[in-house]
Amino acid sequence: MIPSIDFSKILEILKYDPKDPLLFGTITFFFIFMGFLFLFNFVSLSKSKPKLYLLLAFSLFFYYKSGGEMLALLLLVAVVNFLAGYFIFKNGSQSVKKLILVLNLIVNIGLLGYFKYTNFFITLYNDVQGTQIDAFNILLPLGISFYIFKALSYVFDIYYESLEPVYRFDEYLLYITFFGNIIAGPIDRATEFLPQVREGKTPSKEDVSLGSLFIISGLVKKSIIADYISQSFIARVFDEPLKYTGTENLIAVYGYAIQIFCDFSGYTDLAIGVALLVGYNLMNNFNYPYIASSVADFWRRWHISFSRWLLDYLFTPLQMGLRGLGNYGTALAILITFTICGMWHGASIPFIFWGILHGFYMSFGLLTKKIRKRFTDAIKLTNTPLHKFLQIFITFHLVLIGWVFFSAKSMENAFNVFKQIFSFFKPEIFGQFYEGYPGVTIFLILGVILVFSPKRAIDSIRTNLLKLPLIFHAILLAITIWLVMQIQYADFQPFIYFDF
Repeated sequence: MIPSIDFSKILEILKYDPKDPLLFGTITFFFIFMGFLFLFNFVSLSKSKPKLYLLLAFSLFFYYKSGGEMLALLLLVAVVNFLAGYFIFKNGSQSVKKLILVLNLIVNIGLLGYFKYTNFFITLYNDVQGTQIDAFNILLPLGISFYIFKALSYVFDIYYESLEPVYRFDEYLLYITFFGNIIAGPIDRATEFLPQVREGKTPSKEDVSLGSLFIISGLVKKSIIADYISQSFIARVFDEPLKYTGTENLIAVYGYAIQIFCDFSGYTDLAIGVALLVGYNLMNNFNYPYIASSVADFWRRWHISFSRWLLDYLFTPLQMGLRGLGNYGTALAILITFTICGMWHGASIPFIFWGILHGFYMSFGLLTKKIRKRFTDAIKLTNTPLHKFLQIFITFHLVLIGWVFFSAKSMENAFNVFKQIFSFFKPEIFGQFYEGYPGVTIFLILGVILVFSPKRAIDSIRTNLLKLPLIFHAILLAITIWLVMQIQYADFQPFIYFDF
């Protein structure tokens, strides 16, 4: 007798549950992804079109299970920008092209502004005017900052004539909704992603091996190191800094630098890894940011896809418009760009202040470059190992100061961290820290090793691991997933950049 299938239970599993959304990088996600991968590899034996449709279906399903009805907004953004790109390309009049671009910008930035900043401005207005206007019940759509910026880059590239529009909506839709980077980037360009869609490449053994290693790296960084040190120590200190000594606050500040790197670069590693398993290459988003020799260099190494977006579509047009002011115009363009960068990250005063702080760092560095060069030349410091060390040391600590505001729930909280460090410092706590937080200490050290290991050493380890049989990578991945299940707390901590 053939067993009956309860379709109601299947539909229940497929249905979005706001209390239990499907989050990228969780064990549940990987079980579902493995099932999809089995189907994908079976379809890969045929032509590329079924692979495209299967990837598109899985991407839409993943977003629905993660963000529910906000899938409709994602599709609306996709359609609006697809049509805007088409009409800009087809129209011969430059003034009409510009009009379409401006209208499209208004729609996209309007949507972003409504969902991210409406309640922020209501709260700000209430604080200034002393009114009691109620905030709206607005749910922030998952990944809206990323997919709107991705869609805008497609339209900008067509406007600047560096890209011709794609005429197949399904190919374009996969670019916008691809499950690997829809939630938190990288913000890949259409010029890099769409050719891969058309090629429909079947993943090679090298892709599978490298993808597995990236997934292992991402799980270790995010689900083991970042989550553990955050929940066990850092989040507690930043929530109530006055309850802890200056020493503990200082350790939390350094620890947060490790946490946010492992969290966000861990997400990027996972995104790159799962993309490789379906034959796609996503750009690397990090290049040893904590060994940057200046804050400008830091932004060439941190969140590279976003930095590149800001450079091409915001800073460069601003700089061109202010070029008559020379370096002062460039400095002003930097300040405007990074103020917007802060707002993009979140609708709060600390985020905006963080963006302004980075803009100030770079503007000040630009305007004082010649003076600083003359000084280092005079004391024969320029281009010496000591000079390089000092540049990295100072840059790292300037970034650390910024991270305090980035992580703070309020400006008061951020200033309380510094207050404790400078007024209630208890150096004896350093010696007692391991006894109180042995696990945190171990994972902090492991994080430091990951962050500051020489690139040659990491590349060498990866090269040697890639020489091993595929079965070894499968076993290593299974062990890593088992470790994550053992170490991970009951509640999975969403990636920090999911909030943006």
